[in-house]
Order: sequence, then structure tokens, then C-alpha cells
Amino acid sequence: MRKLALAFIFFIIFLVGVPVFVGTLAWVRVTDLYRGYQGSEQFVEIPPGAGSAEIGRRLADAGVVHDTWTFKAALWWKGRGRTLKAGEYRFERPTTALDVVDKIVRGDVYGRRVTFREGLTIVEMAALYESHRLGMASDFVAASRDVSLIADLDPQATDLEGFLFPETYTLPRGIPASKLIALMVGRFRAVYTDDLRMRADAAGLTTHQAITLASLVEKETAQPDERPIVAAVYRNRMHLGMAMQADPTIVYALEKAGRYDGNIHKDDLSINSPYNTYKYPGLPPGPIASPGKASIEATLAPADVKYLYFVSRNDGTHVFAETLEAHNRNVQKFQVEYFRHQKKARRN
Repeated sequence: MRKLALAFIFFIIFLVGVPVFVGTLAWVRVTDLYRGYQGSEQFVEIPPGAGSAEIGRRLADAGVVHDTWTFKAALWWKGRGRTLKAGEYRFERPTTALDVVDKIVRGDVYGRRVTFREGLTIVEMAALYESHRLGMASDFVAASRDVSLIADLDPQATDLEGFLFPETYTLPRGIPASKLIALMVGRFRAVYTDDLRMRADAAGLTTHQAITLASLVEKETAQPDERPIVAAVYRNRMHLGMAMQADPTIVYALEKAGRYDGNIHKDDLSINSPYNTYKYPGLPPGPIASPGKASIEATLAPADVKYLYFVSRNDGTHVFAETLEAHNRNVQKFQVEYFRHQKKARRN
């Protein structure tokens, strides 16, 4: 009888002790700060539809958790086995399995910060998209032809040039070009507010014309105080029916023809392109780059000046003139004489 009682006691101890031991061991494992990979960081890609077993294997193989058992224990502890989100995750310090689970539950995927600066063309943005290993440049260019995204804003558009808003975006690796394009157009819509649309209407400008003008302003100057003045020059020229004679449109035409070598030559001014604003009066067929908010606002609130001409001072700023005679004097001083002096200095 005594032996039976002892056996019963040992059975109870075993029955209670083993789970306690296992539970304690599990708790120690899931709360242990662990880092089993070399280098400063580790990336783990969790594909859509991956089950907890596959996710645990990927994390263990990457050295993010001790092993698949530890990950399963952390999942059981959190009770969130069905809420894990796909994506690329970045780990850079020792982490507990519980924190790893929380990170994946939150969908705290790693995002690459990509800056599409003001004044870039679709082709330049596409190259940037590819250089950041987000996808193929050709896919970006193809997605930028989806004019249905701006059909209500610009029914004349043949692509999304000018409507991909320049900004710094935080993007997951492998984001489809079409999704990024939609994101950039969405940002443009947020910036091009109803107030700006009404100002364009009041000025007799369609959205197509306003953004085309803004792209010229963007490409002509990076000086904040000059943007309203440059905008005024082009608005004044439009009012008088003058040619825009904007060098950036020549560059754009040459780039489209695969002829741009970094400089504009005299013969380039006669290139037969609708973007040649020396040859064809009025605005080019559409935007030649993506303008930023400041250039759009300057276009719709130009300076109250009568200038019709401007020329570069070769230091990032421009000198403006109301008459052709004054403009020619400026050209002589800041272009002809300046470069003559530069050439002479190089010889000496």
C-alpha cells in the first residue's frame, strides 16, 4: 500500500513537473536575446501564403531565432499563428523570439527610402527605381503609360510625365512598378489641391497647361526666389503669343531622340520635334519633368513683372530683362564675354 502511494506521488510530481519544466524551458528560449547571424544585419523574406512552419524554418536558417521549435513556442505563447504578414524583414540586433513574432504580426516590413527629386523625367525615375533594386526600369516605364490614373485631370496626357510627384518614398523591395506609380500619382493628387485647380482655372489654364508650365519652371531654376519670376516670363510670353524658347525642352527633345550628349549645340535648336519651343510656338505637348510643389505654386502665382527674357549668370541664378535689347546686352555680358574670359584663362 505504501509503495502504491509513493508511486502515485511520483506520478503526480512527474505529471506536474514535466510541464513546468518544459514550460520554463520554453519561456527561457522565447525570451532569450538571440543573434545567430554574422554581419550587421539580416534580411528574411516571408512570401505570401507561407505557413508558420516555413516561416519558422526561414527565421531559423537566417539565424534570427534559435530553431523552429523556439519560433513555434513563441507563436503558441502569443496565440497569433494566423496573423503573420508577408514581406521582407530586417533584423539588426539580438532579438527575442517573442519580439520576432510581434514584428511579423505588425507587418513591420523593411522599407527602402528612395528620393525622386524634383525635375526628374520618367526615364530618370525608372533608372532610379532599378538602381535601388526595386524592379526593372522597363516595368516602371511601362506602368507610367497608364493614363487612366489621371484621365480626369488631364485627358490629353499620353503618359504620366509630370504627374509622378517627386518625394522621398519608403518602399518595400520588389514593390510592383504599377503600385509605386499609383502611389506617386496619389501623392500628386494630394499636393495639387482644389485650391490650386481653382487658381489654374482662374488663370485660364488647364491642368495640362499648368503642370507643363510648372515643369519648365522646375527645369529652369532651382532658386526659390526666382521661380515666380521665371513663371512670369513664360506666362507673359504665352499672353503675347511668343515662343517659349526654353532650353530644357530642347534637352528633352534630344533625349527622346537619343541625341543628347550633355550639351546643346547650335544645330540642336532646329531639331524637328514638337518639344522644340524655339521652332514651335506655345507650350510643348506636355510636361518635360515632374515639378515640385514650389514650382507648381509659382506657376499659378507668378511675380508681377513684365520680364520676357532671362539668361544664366553661370552661378545658378539668372538676370532678367523686359526688352530684347536689354536681353542681348545680358547675353553678351554673361555668356559671350564670360566664356571668352574662361577660355582665355584656361590658355594662360
